[in-house]
Amino acid sequence: MAKSNLAVLEALRTTAHRLQTQAPYQWGHMGSCNCGHLAQTITRLSKAEIHARALQRYGDWDQQLQDYCPTSGLPFDETIDEMLALGFTRSDLAHLERLSDPKIRAAIPFERRNALRHNNREDVVLYLNTWAALLEDEWAAQQPLPSLALEPVLAGVL
Repeated sequence: MAKSNLAVLEALRTTAHRLQTQAPYQWGHMGSCNCGHLAQTITRLSKAEIHARALQRYGDWDQQLQDYCPTSGLPFDETIDEMLALGFTRSDLAHLERLSDPKIRAAIPFERRNALRHNNREDVVLYLNTWAALLEDEWAAQQPLPSLALEPVLAGVL
């Protein structure tokens, strides 16, 4: 699963918020599908720019992730590079496109989990927010606690 760092958390929450409030969603479009929206957040490219990059090679996100080569020089591989550099894995992105990560799905309430559709805006928002919550818990657990050294109580001061 993605590295639990503030940049990943911000990308997930920002993407979920954009999808929930305004952004056009179209699962069959490389720039406005599940991964396309996350790519927009991370790269600041438009959906049209992401889609145009994707069309320079064949396949959907899953195929493009399988064929990804960091030294290809292809613009879409550069898009993937940015996503990986932030802390996501190729597996994370493939799971996002299908809302299929078992750990994330297990954290979604049972009645919603069984009806989760990979091409439904509300389900994508739920998945992104659940993923962010899991990573936030992991991130918080990794943070060092401040020293709580107790100072001696001075006589007469209470």
